[in-house]
Amino acid sequence: MGFLTLSTCVVANIQAGYLLLVLLFCNKADSTLRYSVREELAKGYVVSNIANDLGLELKILTDGGAHIVSEGTKQYFQINKNTGMLLINERIDREQICGEIPNCILYFQLVVESPFQLFRAEVEILDVNDNAPCFPQKEIVITIPEQTPPGTKFSIERAQDLDVGTNTVQNYLITVNEHFRLDVLDGTDQRKRPEIVLVKQLDYEKTRKLFLQVSGVDGGEPQRTGTAVVQIIVLDNNDNPPVFNQSIYKVNLFEQDAKDYVALKVTATDLDDGPNGDITYAFSHFSDAMGRIFKLNNKTGEITVAEPLDFEDTHIYEIEVQARDGGGMTSFCKVVIEIVDVNDNPPEIFLSSVRHSIPENCLPQTVVAVLNVRDRDGGGKGDIRCSISSHQPFRLTSSFKNVYRLVTDGQFDREKRSEYNITVTAFDDGTPPLSSTAVIRLHISDINDNPPVFNKASYIMQIIENNNPGELIGSVMATDMDTSENAQVFYSVIEDMVNDCPLSHFITINSNSGNIFAVRPFDFEQLKELTFLVQARDSGAPTLTSNATIKLYIIDQNDNTPTLLHPSPNDGSFSAEIVPRNAEAGYVVSKVIAVDADSGQNAWLSFHLLKSSDPSLFSVGVHTGEIATVRGITEKDNNRHTLIVIVKDNGQPSLSTTATVKVVIAENLSGNHLEIVEEEKADEYDSHLTIYLIISLAAITSLFLASVIMVVICKACRIKPSKHPSALDQNMSSSNIVSFRTSYLDSLARGTLHQGYLQEVRSQDPAKASSCTGKEQIDHALLIDFNNKNEFLQDHQPAANAIPPSHSSYQRVQAILTRPMSTDWQEG
Repeated sequence: MGFLTLSTCVVANIQAGYLLLVLLFCNKADSTLRYSVREELAKGYVVSNIANDLGLELKILTDGGAHIVSEGTKQYFQINKNTGMLLINERIDREQICGEIPNCILYFQLVVESPFQLFRAEVEILDVNDNAPCFPQKEIVITIPEQTPPGTKFSIERAQDLDVGTNTVQNYLITVNEHFRLDVLDGTDQRKRPEIVLVKQLDYEKTRKLFLQVSGVDGGEPQRTGTAVVQIIVLDNNDNPPVFNQSIYKVNLFEQDAKDYVALKVTATDLDDGPNGDITYAFSHFSDAMGRIFKLNNKTGEITVAEPLDFEDTHIYEIEVQARDGGGMTSFCKVVIEIVDVNDNPPEIFLSSVRHSIPENCLPQTVVAVLNVRDRDGGGKGDIRCSISSHQPFRLTSSFKNVYRLVTDGQFDREKRSEYNITVTAFDDGTPPLSSTAVIRLHISDINDNPPVFNKASYIMQIIENNNPGELIGSVMATDMDTSENAQVFYSVIEDMVNDCPLSHFITINSNSGNIFAVRPFDFEQLKELTFLVQARDSGAPTLTSNATIKLYIIDQNDNTPTLLHPSPNDGSFSAEIVPRNAEAGYVVSKVIAVDADSGQNAWLSFHLLKSSDPSLFSVGVHTGEIATVRGITEKDNNRHTLIVIVKDNGQPSLSTTATVKVVIAENLSGNHLEIVEEEKADEYDSHLTIYLIISLAAITSLFLASVIMVVICKACRIKPSKHPSALDQNMSSSNIVSFRTSYLDSLARGTLHQGYLQEVRSQDPAKASSCTGKEQIDHALLIDFNNKNEFLQDHQPAANAIPPSHSSYQRVQAILTRPMSTDWQEG
C-alpha cells in the first residue's frame, strides 16, 4: 500500500475552478493526496484506504455519491464507497502513458456530491523491468578494406530500452575474437554507445567475412538482454581494371525490329574479386535523344531497342560504352549500329493547289488540283504510281515525275450530284507495296439551267360568289432544282382581259408564297368560270420561267329570287283568266311561269298556292306551276276569284316571289257575257280616269283640260266594244284566245323557258333578235306568231259561234307580248 502525505495547498498552484469550489464548500485548507504504485498491477489492486486518509466517514461516501474523476481519457482508478478503498480500475502501462519521462504521475479527483467536497490526488507510476533492450537492426553490416590499420573504430547504433532508470540499457557485450574488441562510451545524454575497434589487420585472402554477436544488457531485476549480429565484410584492394573482349562492336538492325529487341551485348572482365571485380556498364558521351532509342543493362551489358528505329531519321549510330569496377577503375569500347532500310513508309501526297468548287458547266480538262507525291524510303523503293476511281468524271495527268494534275473528264449536273469525294491513291514499288490516299472534296456550283416547275400543270380552284375582297382562293407552288438565288421562285399572273376588264381587277397573287386572292366579289350570274395563267420565274441570270393554267370556278350562291314571266307583275288590272262555268275538274286555268338567275338546285323552282278566295276550287302544280280546277264549277261559286301563288327556289336559305292570278268564270264564252265583263272593267277604268281628270283639272289650264277631256273621250271610244264586230272580231272566239295562250304557255317547260324555244325565235327574225334581250326575243316571237295567223284558233268546243274579241282579252294578250323581262334570263 502506498503512503499518505498531507501538505498545505498553495492557492497559486491550484486551478481557478477548483479554488472557487474549495472556497465555497471547504471548511479547512485543501490538501493533495499522493500515492505511488507499480505499473502492470492487476485490476482491483488496493492502492490505499482513501476514506481513512481523508478522515471521511463511510456514510458520507455512500450517501454523498462519491466518485473518482480522472484527468485523462481512461479511468485508471475507482473507489469502493462501502469500504473507502482506492482500487486500480485498469492495467497501467507506464511506457504507454509517459514514454521515456522519468517521473510518471497520474492525477484524479475524489468528488462528494452532498455535501459537495472535492479532493485532489496524484499517483506516481513506478517502472518495472518489463522491456528488454532492442537493436534497430537485427543484422549490422560493416565493410572493411583488407589494408585497414588496427585501432580503427566502427560505431554501431545503440540498443533501445523503453524502461527508465536502472531498468534501461547499462552495458554492451561482444563475442570473443582475435580481430575486434568492443568499447562502450558514455554519451552526453548519459546513454552508453558501443564501438567496435579493429585490433588486428584483416587479410582478404584468409578471411573474407566475420560474424560477431553484440548484446545490450539492462540493470533491472530480472536482467534482460537484446542481441544483434554484426557481419564484417573484408574488401579486396582494386589493382586490376575491367577489360572488354572487343574494342569495336558492329551490328545491323532492321527498321521493323520490335521494341525491347536485344541489339548486342558488350562484355568486360576484371581479375579482382569481390566489389573490385563487379563491373557496371554505362553509355559515355550519350545524348538524351539517343538515350530514348537505346537502353543499356548496367549489369549484363545488353543494349536493347527502346523505341522503333527509323532509317529515314538516322541510318547509323556510334555509341561509346564504359565499364567500371567496384573500385572505380574504368575502360571503354565503341559500338556501331547500322540501320537497314525496309519498306515501312507509304507514299506521301501533298496538295500544291486545289479548287474546292467548280461550276457545273465547266469545260473538260479543267484543272481541279495539283498533287506532289514522295516516298521517304530509298534503295529503289521510291517510285510512285497514282490513280483514282474510274467511275468519276476525272482523270490524272503527269508532266513531271511525281507531279500530277487532277482534271475534269466529263459533264456535270449539279441537280443530279452536287458533290464529289475524289480519292487519290498512291502506291510505291516496295515489297509488299504500301499506299496512301488523299481525299479531295469538290463542290459543283450551280448555274441557272433549270426553270421552275409547278407541281401541277393545271389547277382547278373554286370560290363561292359574293366573296369578301382579299379572300384566299388557292395556292400554287413551283420548285426549282437549282440552288441559292437560282432557285428563288417568284409568282405573277399573266395579264389578260376578262369581260372587257383586266384580269388584275379580279384576282391577284402573292409573288413569294403563290397564294391567289380575290380582288373583288364575284357574281356567278355574270361570270361562271375564269381561266388564266400563273407564271413562275427564278432569280437567276438569265431568268427562267414556266406557266401553269388556273381554272377558277365560281360557285353559285342563292342570291337571286325567282323572276315571274307569267303573269307579269307589270300586267294591268284588267288582265284576268276566263274559265267557262261548265269546266270540269282538271281544267287548266293558267300557268305561272318563272325563272331563277341562279343555277343548280338554287334554280329548282316549286309552286304553292299561298292564298285563294276559294281554296277548294283551284290547285297549283308543284313543279309545273299549272293552275287547274280541283272540281267542277257550280252555280254557287263566285264569278271572280283571286289566287296568290308563291314561287320558291331550292336554295339555302330559300328565296321566293308571289304571283297574283285573277280568274273570271263566264256562263258561256258568248259575246254578251264578254260584254258585261268588259263593261264592268270599263267602269273600273272610268273611275280611275275620273280621278285623273279631277287632278288634271285642278292643276292645268282650261285649255289643257279641254285637251285632256278630248284624249279621255278618244280613249274611252277606243276601248268601248263595238256592237257590230268586224270579220277579225268575228273569227276570234274565247276558245281561240285560250288556245293561243295555251300554245304560248306550253312552249315553256315546267315553269321555265326552253333554250331551244329562244333559238327558234331567233331563227324566225335574226335581224331583230340579234339586237334584243332574251325577253324581247320571246315577245317578238309571240308577235310574229300572232300576226301570221289569218284567223284565230277554233274554239275548244266545236259548236261555239264566233264572237268578237273582248277588249280585256285582247289587252291581256298584248300585255303578255309587251311585258318586260330580265336581261340575265337563264335556263331554270
